[in-house]
Amino acid sequence: MWNPDWLIQRLSKTDVLDILLVAFVFFWIFYAIRGTRAVPLVRGITVLLISLATLTRLIELRAFSWLVEQLLPALLVGIPVIFQPELRRALEQLGRGRVLILSHKETERLVATIQSVAEAAELMAESDVGALIVFERHTGLQEYIETGVRIDAEITSELLLTIFDHNTILHDGAIIIREGRLAAAACVMPLTSAFLADRELGLRHRAALGITEDTDAVAVVVSEERGAISLTHSGRIIRDIDTKRLESILRAFLIPRQRRGNRPLAWLRRLVQ
Repeated sequence: MWNPDWLIQRLSKTDVLDILLVAFVFFWIFYAIRGTRAVPLVRGITVLLISLATLTRLIELRAFSWLVEQLLPALLVGIPVIFQPELRRALEQLGRGRVLILSHKETERLVATIQSVAEAAELMAESDVGALIVFERHTGLQEYIETGVRIDAEITSELLLTIFDHNTILHDGAIIIREGRLAAAACVMPLTSAFLADRELGLRHRAALGITEDTDAVAVVVSEERGAISLTHSGRIIRDIDTKRLESILRAFLIPRQRRGNRPLAWLRRLVQ
């Protein structure tokens, strides 16, 4: 009969630390790929590895075991290639950390910016004017800013309405907001390579998804055809939201929790569902 006390007695402090480190690595990997296209791939690889281990250990298949041993190095090389976007995002999160404290003045400017964006988005949705507004967060968007026209101006709803007016030169493309100021307009965004089943999602939505897949940016999209407001983050899209909810979500993403009373992450999860 199996005795758990025997196992506990044989465990040293180093063994416990070793187990915790391995568990942390696996937790970090699964946390980094949550909600991404890599989840089905990880599931498939896990099933494949378990099946191969079962066949090679329980049944003596020499030829098949030799084939598995030869293919395993290729699989280890191929995994970083397959999961390159997810690994890059995870390493960026690890490198930049999560600690960010804004001054009272910076927080007030961000709040005013969010209010101006929400007001402009509502007016553009009512007028069937398309728009793509990208908020820079921790990952720098300088390479995308350089594809557009540098502005560096304080954001107002009137300015946003003027930029995205069909009669202006800068209306085609995205604007990028950095630290509460309008950094550039008419910027070119990368398009998502994911399959979008809904044909109502056009190039603006694909660009909004693409920039949030490559970076931790948050993008607001106003549909010219449907007059609807959407928000994208981490390669996901929240569709058909009103301005009040848009304002709340943007505050949750852009204003650090230290300035909002240390609200738990569960609040954000409930908000975006």
